[in-house]
Amino acid sequence: MKKHLELLVLSLLVTASLFAKNQYSLASPDGNMTAEITVGKELTWSLSYDGTTLIEPSTISLTLQDDEQLGPNARLHRAKRQSKEELITSPFWISSELKNKYNELLLNFRGDWGITFRLYDDGVAYRFHTSRKNEITVKSEQATFRFTGDSHAWVPYVKGGLGGDQLQSSFENTYDYKPISKIDGERLIFLPMLVDAAEGKRLLITEADLESYPGMYIIPDDQLPNTLQGHFAQVPASLEQGGHNNLQMRVTEREGYIAKTKGSRTFPWRVCVVPSNDAALAANDMIYRLASPSRISDNSWIKPGKVAWDWWNNWNIYGVDFEAGINNDTYKYYIDFASEHGVEYIILDEGWAVNLQADLMQVIPEIDIPELIAYGRDRGVGIILWAGFHAFDRDMEEVCRHYADMGIKGFKVDFMDRDDQDMVDFIYRASETAARYKLLLNFHGVYKPTGLNRTWPNVLNFEGVHGLEQLKWSPESVDMVTYDVTVPYIRMVAGPMDYTQGAMRNAILKNYRPVYSEPMSQGTRCRQLALYVIFNSPINMLCDSPTEYMREPESLEFIASIPTVWDETMPIDGSVGEHLTIARRSGDDWYVGGITDWESRNLTVDLSFLPAGQYEMTLFRDGANAHRKGSDYRRENRKVTSKDKINLFLAPGGGFSFVLKKNNSI
Repeated sequence: MKKHLELLVLSLLVTASLFAKNQYSLASPDGNMTAEITVGKELTWSLSYDGTTLIEPSTISLTLQDDEQLGPNARLHRAKRQSKEELITSPFWISSELKNKYNELLLNFRGDWGITFRLYDDGVAYRFHTSRKNEITVKSEQATFRFTGDSHAWVPYVKGGLGGDQLQSSFENTYDYKPISKIDGERLIFLPMLVDAAEGKRLLITEADLESYPGMYIIPDDQLPNTLQGHFAQVPASLEQGGHNNLQMRVTEREGYIAKTKGSRTFPWRVCVVPSNDAALAANDMIYRLASPSRISDNSWIKPGKVAWDWWNNWNIYGVDFEAGINNDTYKYYIDFASEHGVEYIILDEGWAVNLQADLMQVIPEIDIPELIAYGRDRGVGIILWAGFHAFDRDMEEVCRHYADMGIKGFKVDFMDRDDQDMVDFIYRASETAARYKLLLNFHGVYKPTGLNRTWPNVLNFEGVHGLEQLKWSPESVDMVTYDVTVPYIRMVAGPMDYTQGAMRNAILKNYRPVYSEPMSQGTRCRQLALYVIFNSPINMLCDSPTEYMREPESLEFIASIPTVWDETMPIDGSVGEHLTIARRSGDDWYVGGITDWESRNLTVDLSFLPAGQYEMTLFRDGANAHRKGSDYRRENRKVTSKDKINLFLAPGGGFSFVLKKNNSI
């Protein structure tokens, strides 16, 4: 009898153990990466690459109303595996077609919820889902990333914040490179964030398909060493108008939860991109692949292109017989410039609407928008209007209808400066409303992209970048050159960047100083040209004054000829924070750009990626004295084939760019 009882107890213990803890393994299609998911007292995941651990078991969960937790002690209902391979059409992206290949594990649990893990060859993503009839409230989310040691990371801290509130900021800062143990636990970190996960392997943390949910920040876990965890803004409970020119809605109080949402939904993807090398990271498209498909059935009206921009150059045109400023004469000058040089748009930035009224129907008397639209239409140039967030949001439908009927092509919406659920809802509402009126959008003062440009392809660009505007006011201590060779490996992985390059005043390191009305760039002229190839920017600014560009016809001609969307992107070589070279194809033509940090550098570009045939190359490279005067450059023309290798010397803060046009006459 005693023996039978012992066997029964042992059997029950084994059964309980099996019930309490289930383990699942999921491999990437190429077999290099493996995720291990454990369902038991806690729901955890880990990640390894070729046998090397990148993420140690890390706990994840959602806490709903009444403190219901989705994750701990989960009771598995069903596990399902699937593999998928498809081609995604991506008309306004870094490649016109993307290969989407992954292995997926779907775990459904009792209680009408589940979690999905996907493994690609270049990363892992997971997200929760719920299947409940009634609305649910999410009090908190636990997302952890536990590393094997005190890994170094590129840390973009939140800078400033409205009224000192870190949850209200512009998502713009440079990067601090430091070990996890040295991260300031009192400061929020915005995404994406890059970590040296293991020897020779980097891992980038971000998110995708963010809808009706707050964006994720990162903070160090004060309980577990070498661990980062997600942090989320709570839903605003009360708002007051204020901020920049009364165009923002500042949060004065928050609820005790992060989202109130539909009970049947998928939640945002938590993403770790794991590139084969640094250069591949700068051309990664995983966020686009994870995003929800386009909700626009006919996108033929969406026209990417370049924009003659007014604000950065402070409307500083000269040699004319009228006073430059925010007036019709000035904007007709911009339109004439754009028309003559094949620039598709001009923008009327802040100032065309009456200040401090937050009312886009009140236009200053110096501006006649219908006249400008007609003038631009006759010359093939579209007009985009700047709009502060509150002014756009308070009467969105009427604003979009009114200006679309008038002939405006789109809006640059600015100063959102939050990513709580309310603001994310605004971004989607604005995207949908603008699309109904066939209006383009460029979001400024906004959080990082999460694939919205796939879901709503009329959204062509995003700020959330420490862009060139910063050099209007930043002190000499701000190192934009190092930022330029860092941000493509981090922020650009999330999506397009409205960095607004194109400066014609180019300063070497010791000569840079902030000049608000006549700003300059750091680094060489050829660096500015290269950024039009390096940075992904489907609607791309020419930041300097038309007058300055016309004094530099070779640079202007080259900039104006560079496409803003691509058929193919090929990373050539690069190292985070040091240098980067990228090639992009439009039709039969290839454009290649390269930049370096403050170290001079010899680079070789192997043209073996070219199809057979002869190509006419137009090359812009740093001049012999670019280390003394940043605007010094050389323009060269030669014939090349795929057998050639191009040897280039880059000055400190330098760059190069060239176009290869196929010679079809041979």
